[in-house]
Amino acid sequence: MATASAYRTPLLSESSSIISTSSSSESEESPATSQRYNDFQLLNLQIKISRIPNIPCTNFHSYKSLAVLSGHVGTVSCLALCGEFILSASQGKDIIVWQQPDLRQFTKFGTGDGFVKALVTVGNKVFTAHQDSRIRVWKVSRRSENVFRLIDTLPTTKDYLGKFMKQSNYVQTRRHHKKLWIEHADSISCLAVCNGYIYSGSWDKSLKVWRISDLKCLESIKAHDDAINGLVCSIKNGVVFSASADGKIKAWGKEGKSCGGTHSLKGILEGHKDVSLNSVVVSEDGNFVYGGGSDGYLMGWVGNKNLDSWKLVCEVKAHGMAVLCMCLMKEELLCSGSADKSICIWKREINGGLFRVGVIKGHEGPVKCLQASPVSVGGGFMLYSGSLDKSLRVWWIPNYSDDTNLIHK
Repeated sequence: MATASAYRTPLLSESSSIISTSSSSESEESPATSQRYNDFQLLNLQIKISRIPNIPCTNFHSYKSLAVLSGHVGTVSCLALCGEFILSASQGKDIIVWQQPDLRQFTKFGTGDGFVKALVTVGNKVFTAHQDSRIRVWKVSRRSENVFRLIDTLPTTKDYLGKFMKQSNYVQTRRHHKKLWIEHADSISCLAVCNGYIYSGSWDKSLKVWRISDLKCLESIKAHDDAINGLVCSIKNGVVFSASADGKIKAWGKEGKSCGGTHSLKGILEGHKDVSLNSVVVSEDGNFVYGGGSDGYLMGWVGNKNLDSWKLVCEVKAHGMAVLCMCLMKEELLCSGSADKSICIWKREINGGLFRVGVIKGHEGPVKCLQASPVSVGGGFMLYSGSLDKSLRVWWIPNYSDDTNLIHK
């Protein structure tokens, strides 16, 4: 598209931080009660798709991918936008940097550092979460030959040395081993960035808070009764939402405006019983929260003024199989990706309800991650999707107007 050149943005603009989360992933020592999705299990589940009745969508817009980007040796697990670059990471332990607007492979980094679960970018830094329970910090610079350079690992050596001598800094893990409270005891499944902090969610059921300025771990919260699969932070009010395999989304707010303030539980959003919530997104105004479940449902809640009470306002059967990922485009469009290989486009009503306006098909495997462009391109938006088929696909989604022929689901 000729208009794609308008999408080119400066490298890592300070004014634009992209939040990216990844949902369910795999671990050899997952609790028996945990509803998480192993990539091989998802591939095997695809045989069930033929038994699911097709939802009529004759009036939906027809989409064709602008590009199919191949190069990963493993399944694509997470995506992030980084200025003029697209970053995609995989089970193959590599992170590929794609140049826009020509969508050519620019470079690779992180090879050999372990399966990457999540990516976030802020300023001139990239944070990657790994299956080895560590977060790696990369500095982006065009002045050096190595454009993406590893500068630290969380927890940092300084943070570790400052705590390892004191016995009270150790906690008992589910494996009956002791670790410092600043360490995750299982794979880190998701990351979110907001207001100078990095938040990490793990299969160890904990939520940790890291300060970006000095990379210090400030808090460790026993957040859920099962694995945390998704995180998102409201830019407007700083509230963090964690989605878990225990079927709940929890809202965490910072107490006090000082740097020493801690996070506390503000509210609980209840999902379906015995259904894992794999992903979570929050509206731009911070009032509406949506969760994607392993039963294929999308659920939406609206919060009161203090965000300590939440009401279910939306419950829709979105996919024939588990919802694995979601993202927002602009304020009124929501995208959901599923183990059924499809992506659905939804338009949000004023009261929080969802209308399905489009279905995207093209991936040959479950859709594991989604990321939308933050700016308009040719009257629409760019959507990037990563899949277990090892590919990254690029789509253009029109900006549906109010008079679009909508089909309610």
